[in-house]
Amino acid sequence: MKLVKAYIRPMLLEDIYSTLRKEGHCCMTVFEGEGTGRYSDPDDQHGSLNFPAMHTHIVKIEIAAKEEDVSSIVEIIKKHGRTGRSGDGIVFVSPIEQPIRIRDGKQGADILN
Repeated sequence: MKLVKAYIRPMLLEDIYSTLRKEGHCCMTVFEGEGTGRYSDPDDQHGSLNFPAMHTHIVKIEIAAKEEDVSSIVEIIKKHGRTGRSGDGIVFVSPIEQPIRIRDGKQGADILN
C-alpha cells in the first residue's frame, strides 16, 4: 500500500476529485491549509490574520491506495492539477507500513475494499 499526498490549488480540487471518483478512486481525505515555498505563485500570495507571512492557500489530498492504483491516481492529479504556473503543487508517494481499520482491527491492503 501507498499513501499519496498532493498539495494543490483549491480551485482545482473539484475537477481532481470528480475525475478520481469517476475512475474508481473513491476514498480520500481533504485538508484546507496555507503554506509557503519556493514554488508559491507570487501573484496569489497574501497574508492572513493567523499567518502574516506571505503564503498561498492550498488543499492537501491524502489517498491510501493499493500499489497498482498509484500511477493512475498520480496521473489524474498531474493532469487536472496543472495550470502551468509556478505554485501548481507537488505530489508525494510514501509506503504504508501497517494499515489497521479501527472498527474491527483488520489489517492489510484489504481494508480499502
